[in-house]
Amino acid sequence: MRRYLVVANQTLGADELIELINERARSEPSEFFIVVPATPIIDFAQMAAMPMMGGLPVVPESPEDARKVAEERLAAALTQLEAVQAQIEGRVGDPDPVRAVETALKGQQFDEIIVSTLPNRVSHWLRQDLPCRLERKFGLPVIHVAQHSNRE
Repeated sequence: MRRYLVVANQTLGADELIELINERARSEPSEFFIVVPATPIIDFAQMAAMPMMGGLPVVPESPEDARKVAEERLAAALTQLEAVQAQIEGRVGDPDPVRAVETALKGQQFDEIIVSTLPNRVSHWLRQDLPCRLERKFGLPVIHVAQHSNRE
């Protein structure tokens, strides 16, 4: 049985990620554990819909708000993935994605880490070189899947 650790936040329900999870589950018996770092969320699509104050968007920045959004995304993703023929669990993690992965790895074995990000030109995680950092730090293969840019 292959075990995958999925790291995603804003792209948790993205077609590209769902398709990859489905492919992995169809190819062999699989288990997936999703960790959603409770990171503050600012992206261009959300900013356009946010109330403005002094010409700048008003962004909820509290850790509680970020955790609530992450919990909602995780619940929606788990519902969306019910049709996948695999065991899928998840939890909200530390706002720092490296610490969130480190916590998820404690006491568990995984064969691969799947990192899902926004498109290259807007992804904060890619600017931080997250996929390579995770691979170096934890010694597991890391697969990166980016949301296509036409969904921004």
